[in-house]
Amino acid sequence: MVEGMFREWEKHPGTVSGIGPVRPRVSETRSRQTGDKRCERKALRPPGIDWDTPAGSPSGSVCVPVCEILAVREADVEGRGKTSGRWQRLSRRPAEGYPYAFTVSYVERVKQHRWRCRDVTFQCADGAVCQQWIHSIRDQLSKLTGRPRHLLVYINPHGGRGRGKQIYEEKVAPLFSRASISASVIVTERANHARDHLKTDADLKKYDGVVCVGGDGMFSEVLHGLVSRTQRDAGVDQNRREQRLVPCPVRIGIIPAGSTDCVCYGTVGVNDPVTSALHIIVGDSQPLDVCSIRHADALLRYSVSLLGYGFYGDVLTDSERRRWMGPVRYDVSGLKTFLAHNYYEGTVSFLPATDVAGSPRDKTTCRAGCSRCLKDSQAYGTGNCVRGRDQGGDWRVIRGKFLAVNAAGMSCACPRSPGGLSPSAHLADGTTDLILVRKCSRASFLRHLLRHTSPQDQFDLSFVEVHRVRRFCFMPRRSEHEGDPVCSSWNCDGEILPHASVDVGVHCQLIRLFARGIEDIATP
Repeated sequence: MVEGMFREWEKHPGTVSGIGPVRPRVSETRSRQTGDKRCERKALRPPGIDWDTPAGSPSGSVCVPVCEILAVREADVEGRGKTSGRWQRLSRRPAEGYPYAFTVSYVERVKQHRWRCRDVTFQCADGAVCQQWIHSIRDQLSKLTGRPRHLLVYINPHGGRGRGKQIYEEKVAPLFSRASISASVIVTERANHARDHLKTDADLKKYDGVVCVGGDGMFSEVLHGLVSRTQRDAGVDQNRREQRLVPCPVRIGIIPAGSTDCVCYGTVGVNDPVTSALHIIVGDSQPLDVCSIRHADALLRYSVSLLGYGFYGDVLTDSERRRWMGPVRYDVSGLKTFLAHNYYEGTVSFLPATDVAGSPRDKTTCRAGCSRCLKDSQAYGTGNCVRGRDQGGDWRVIRGKFLAVNAAGMSCACPRSPGGLSPSAHLADGTTDLILVRKCSRASFLRHLLRHTSPQDQFDLSFVEVHRVRRFCFMPRRSEHEGDPVCSSWNCDGEILPHASVDVGVHCQLIRLFARGIEDIATP
């Protein structure tokens, strides 16, 4: 064991993923000549790096595990720090007798699932010991094989309020640089630019992940491009109903910068660019189910969050005519659609997921490391999807007049609706929650909608039913009464489908995100 004396120079409390078997250890108490404060100096040891804060500090000792350490760099003896090839002035000069220093950057958890990058700088009297610490930390970081080193980044410059490029350059790129991650950046010039580039031109072997900077629409482009490319390279025909799709080998990262960021919120717990960037840097991996939507013999689209017919389809259709209004268009279109109070006749056929534990109303939530998703995926198989009525199972058929027919592949939570459309939906169990809202009064429907913003059970209403399914089909019926609306449109993750008659199947864990699910931890 190599001994040495380190002084905590600058600290920000937090917990960081640990280092491996590093031997240098320092533990010494020294009084400052300028006062009575005594600081505990601690060292590097398995299973991570830890140190004691100055006496009287409310945070006590800090332990940082390796998987959430971002980087380590040497600090200059004259009070300057070297990072990303540039010298930056540190906040304090080194203490007498401690001319060597290094800085560790790590993750700190703050309120509401947000992460931040924090630095702690240690000083040492021995330059050889200082270098050994730096080399030991870097050696352990190099053994974390799940971390990306080369990323392909697509930026939507027009999404949300048009700040995608600025968000990436100011908040994300500096973090990638600090973690020694190289990025090939493409600013999209048209709709489906990212999708088309991934399908044909991108050399995916060069990259450890694909990152999209934008909203749900930008994520959908990357999803479709990556899934299509994976199937093409594997010789899989996506239009064949019985075909098992090949899971994508490349992870997707989402930097939220759009009008809607449902997928990011549902897999991280917050729409925050810095938090998402840090999840990418530490190499998190969250599997995600993908629904394929077909009409006749053709694949229409893929979906991971909301597939909605009726109310949500009408809201999207109307909002597309108001894009000039920006994000507020969703509120305007929502109010207009609610007042219109249209209902649609149709037939829903579905295959219940009777082989999985739990139900949409069991009050359990999908969290990081979800055991249910792990168990169900092992039993069902990744990429698998039930196709055809002859493949077993008891199909159910429901006919009626519906205000909304929704399928939630995840909770669909957002800041306005913390529980989401289906609070107990799981990210990666091979199922989707089918929600049927029958024709009712406008007041009753408002009650249902308001429950999405409260802890009340939105399914505990006589005109609402929910089923956990592996596959479902919808067939609209044209109204026999003049003046009644004929049919609605499907809202597929923010895109309008061209057909109302659809066949939907769930592909278990078809993709992986740079995320870990929502952590079930106490808010500091």
